[in-house]
Amino acid sequence: MCGILAVLGCSDDSQAKRVRVLELSRRLKHRGPDWSGLYQHGDCFLAHQRLAIIDPASGDQPLYNEDKSIVVTVNGEIYNHEELRSRLPNHKFRTGSDCDVIAHLYEEYGENFVDMLDGMFSFVLLDTRDNSFIVARDAVGITSLYIGWSLDGSVWISSELKGLNDDCEHFESFPPGHLYSSKEGALKRWYNPTWFSETIPSAPYDPLVLRRAFETAVIKRLMTDVPFGVLLSGGLDSSLVASITARHLAGTKAAKQWGAQLHSFCVGLEGSPDLKAAKEVADYLGTVHQEFHFTVQDGIDAIEDVIYHIETYDVTTIRASTPMFLMSRKIKSLGVKMVISGEGSDEIFGGYLYFHKAPNKEEFHRETCRKIKALHMYDCLRANKSTSAWGLEARVPFLDKDFINVAMDIDPEFKMIKKDQGRIEKWVLRKAFDDEEKPYLPKHILYRQKEQFSDGVGYSWIDGLKAHAELHVTDKMMLNAERIFPHNTPHTKEAYYYRMIFERFFPQNSARNTVPGGPSVACSTATAVAWDAEWSKNLDPSGRAILEVHQQAYDKQGAPVTSGIPEIIDNVPQMKASTVGLAIHS
Repeated sequence: MCGILAVLGCSDDSQAKRVRVLELSRRLKHRGPDWSGLYQHGDCFLAHQRLAIIDPASGDQPLYNEDKSIVVTVNGEIYNHEELRSRLPNHKFRTGSDCDVIAHLYEEYGENFVDMLDGMFSFVLLDTRDNSFIVARDAVGITSLYIGWSLDGSVWISSELKGLNDDCEHFESFPPGHLYSSKEGALKRWYNPTWFSETIPSAPYDPLVLRRAFETAVIKRLMTDVPFGVLLSGGLDSSLVASITARHLAGTKAAKQWGAQLHSFCVGLEGSPDLKAAKEVADYLGTVHQEFHFTVQDGIDAIEDVIYHIETYDVTTIRASTPMFLMSRKIKSLGVKMVISGEGSDEIFGGYLYFHKAPNKEEFHRETCRKIKALHMYDCLRANKSTSAWGLEARVPFLDKDFINVAMDIDPEFKMIKKDQGRIEKWVLRKAFDDEEKPYLPKHILYRQKEQFSDGVGYSWIDGLKAHAELHVTDKMMLNAERIFPHNTPHTKEAYYYRMIFERFFPQNSARNTVPGGPSVACSTATAVAWDAEWSKNLDPSGRAILEVHQQAYDKQGAPVTSGIPEIIDNVPQMKASTVGLAIHS
């Protein structure tokens, strides 16, 4: 992931303003440590911090068309760039960068080219011929992007809040699947799939069609000129990503450059469910596997850095981001610059355990639609910013546009969880890859129960966070929570603790408004909480809040059931965990 920053139409084009833009752009340098670029045209500035993945030698940004009248700063990957180049025979490209096609597509098709891009991206394009500009973000918001407005009338664009929060009077998240045109002065949606209207689909389930669509999504993400690997938790989604990658890596350009044996990475507390499952999958697939261990105290010590980088106070996002943040640092230290990850599957297929209580197929489908639409505030934000904090890029094949269309066109009756028929969560995905002749995964991994990432790294991680918050947030503080934080009032000490840290880094009203709120159980939307009357009594984002479904569920008072949980949990309230750094085990 790269970092982009643009200041458009500012009243000050002085050297001092240029210095200020450079200063703010440096706040994004963690996203792109390989090179920095800044272009100025009158009262417009386009800055870029590059993470070089494709064409590292010549793909520095900003990028231009032939006569440099069109200027672009981009964060992302365009997987179909070679096909798009073939549609532009009369254009001369300056670099081999996948993003080089954007300026030329605009030249050829005007503002209506964005839907032609297959990939993850956010970009600012300046047309110096009339000083107009457009801004666009990918379909579901895999890449992070914010828009702000300054008192002088200028428009600001940044990959992260920290690039613009101090200089804008108002700012907000740039909506996924949208384009902003300076000519119209407004946002318009460019991504308009059928599922977005939440109409109930009726296509029959074809396991082979679903399998081929996902394999295609994974294969196109093997496009890289740098070392890469897969994040492997041992759950269904990451294991399928790893299995498909391992099958198709040989013969690719990446394999010729970096070797045909896949590298896999996992993080967890000693003895965690994910570490055990991931090791088994890695052995089955024959990957070069790296385990990263962390302690509860390691994670707690990193919380402030995590909140600064991921720019949220959402409880479940912080819980899951911390292990990913720690793991990303270790992965980058090994020389790896890109990883493929499994985000998005649970939203598309209703994989969260609360979907067991979906009352009918209509509600099931509408909830998946709501979850996909909200991904940019949760798992996409986590995957993007936790990895980008260390100059690592995460690619997410489940959020491939074509694959989403195939998966969301299936009659949701096939996705419904029906225990009496042996159909657990994400049954349609599991069945699609249940190949007896050439197995993708061992059966018990293919049918392993869903674990949210923040649970799978070790149940004592969440319990330890709660215990830590108890030490820092008093009952008296909670009594005044609604007055101190009237917007998205924290209702637990853990939430209050995160909110205090967030407000210290990002004190503006606009900043707190970028974070979603509302009741949730096990990562549900507020609407789905109504599916079970008991849920309102235990609004915890952990999957263990789904009583009688999760194998390690909380008891009815909200306390964790200890049977089967690693012994380390008994020591968590004392917070005496070792502070030894992360250990790597090959």
